[in-house]
Amino acid sequence: VMSVLLATNALPPAVAGLGAACALILLRVLTVDQAYRAIGWTTVILVAGMIPLSTAMSVTGAADDLANALVDVVGDSGPYPLLIGVFVLTAVLGQLISNMATALIMIPIALSAAAELDVAAAPVLMSLNVATAAALLTPVATPANLMVMEPGGYRFNDYWKLGIVVMAWYFVVAVLLVHVIWQF
Repeated sequence: VMSVLLATNALPPAVAGLGAACALILLRVLTVDQAYRAIGWTTVILVAGMIPLSTAMSVTGAADDLANALVDVVGDSGPYPLLIGVFVLTAVLGQLISNMATALIMIPIALSAAAELDVAAAPVLMSLNVATAAALLTPVATPANLMVMEPGGYRFNDYWKLGIVVMAWYFVVAVLLVHVIWQF
C-alpha cells in the first residue's frame, strides 16, 4: 500500500511512510519494541547532521563556490560535461562517506551548477542520484559493503576490482541515459 501511495503521489512520502510504520504496529506484524530496535539510529543521526550541513552550504555560498569551480572545469561545453563533472565529484565523495550524506552535500552544488549553465535541474539531480548509488569501490562506502567484508573474507582492495566495472555502467546510465527521460 505504501509503495502504491508513493508511486501515485496520493499522499506525501512522509505520511505514507509513517502510515506504513503505524500499520505494522497496529496489525501486530511488529511490536513497538521490535520496531524501535529496528531503527538504524546511526543513519538517523547521520541524516540529521547532514541536512543542516547541506543547508549551510547553500546559505553560506559554499555550494555556489563549489559549483563555480565545477563550472570553471567543465566550461561552456554543455550539459554532458556537467553531468560528467557531477558524476565524478559525487562518485569520489561517495567512496569516503555514505551515499546519503554525499547526496545531501552534492544536491546544492549540482543545483547551483545547473542554474549557472542554464541546464534543467531534473536530469542533473537524477544523474547525481545514480552517482550516489555508485558507492562501490570501498567497504566504507555503504553499510552493505562493510557487512559482507568479514563473512566473505574480502580485503579492502577487493572492492574496486569489480566495483570499477559496475561503476562504469553507472556512469553510462548517469551521463548518457538519464537525459533520455529527463530532458535538458
